[in-house]
Amino acid sequence: MTLAQDTARTVLATGPVARPVDVASEDGIIAALYGAISGPAGQKREWDRFRSLFIPDARLIVARARRTEGQVLPLVMTVEQYIAGAGSLENGFFEREVSRVSETFGGVTHRFSTYESRMRAEDPKPFARGINSIQLLNDGQRWWVVTVFWDAERPNNPIPAKYLPR
Repeated sequence: MTLAQDTARTVLATGPVARPVDVASEDGIIAALYGAISGPAGQKREWDRFRSLFIPDARLIVARARRTEGQVLPLVMTVEQYIAGAGSLENGFFEREVSRVSETFGGVTHRFSTYESRMRAEDPKPFARGINSIQLLNDGQRWWVVTVFWDAERPNNPIPAKYLPR
């Protein structure tokens, strides 16, 4: 291993240790991402599991629509800022992938992951839907989340049919 490779591996190896099953495949890391933030009312989320999925300096970005001006502005967060802003545990929150489109080149994968959010896992209808644009890195040893950038469905921003379950 070269000094550059060793340095890169050391940089990526900071933070909580990931569960091997969570980072062994593209589907595994996506399932872990949704699983770590989901849970019933009053249950602490798996924040160390969540942290273990991301490269250092990863970003989570929400495209926030401003109702009065029709603009969409980004809110850029670190992993820690996302965790701090995730809200109270008074309400349940369950998010899951319902459709996906992935593209890969070398160690880089882009996944458009259509999601549905529910207050309880058994709720028949979601209270929100949208698309997570997830950038992943496969370093040859495991998968990493680099960026999650999402936008929610709203009346003037419906999810295109090609990103919905078939």
